[in-house]
Amino acid sequence: MSCRSRFEIFISVLVEVEISSGDPSAAQRRLNAVRDVLRLGVLPEAETVANALITAKAVPQNSKEDALHIGIAVANGIEYVLTWNFKHINNAEKKSAIVEVVEELGYLCPILCSPEELGA
Repeated sequence: MSCRSRFEIFISVLVEVEISSGDPSAAQRRLNAVRDVLRLGVLPEAETVANALITAKAVPQNSKEDALHIGIAVANGIEYVLTWNFKHINNAEKKSAIVEVVEELGYLCPILCSPEELGA
C-alpha cells in the first residue's frame, strides 16, 4: 500500500536530469510519472551545505551531486529524503556525519531513508 497521499512530494532538478537519461522510452515514462511533482531548485544555501559536506568528508569529493541532493533538501526545509543511494547518502556510517555537518550549519537535517524504510 502506498502512503504517497500522506506526504507532499518534491523532486529536485537534479533528479529530473537523472531520470531524463538512458533509454528514451524509459526516460519518458519516468518523466511522466513525476509530471505533477513540484521541483526544487538549487538555492545558494544548498551549495553551501553541499560544500560543507564535502569539506568535512561526510560525502566524498567525487560525489558532489550526492552532496547537492542533500543540500537542496536542507535548503528547502524538506523533512525526508528518499533514496536508494546506500553508498553516500542512506548509509549508516555516513548518516551521522551528514547530520552533524548539517546541524553545525544551523539547519535541521532531513531524515535520510529508502522508500521502503518510510513505508512508501
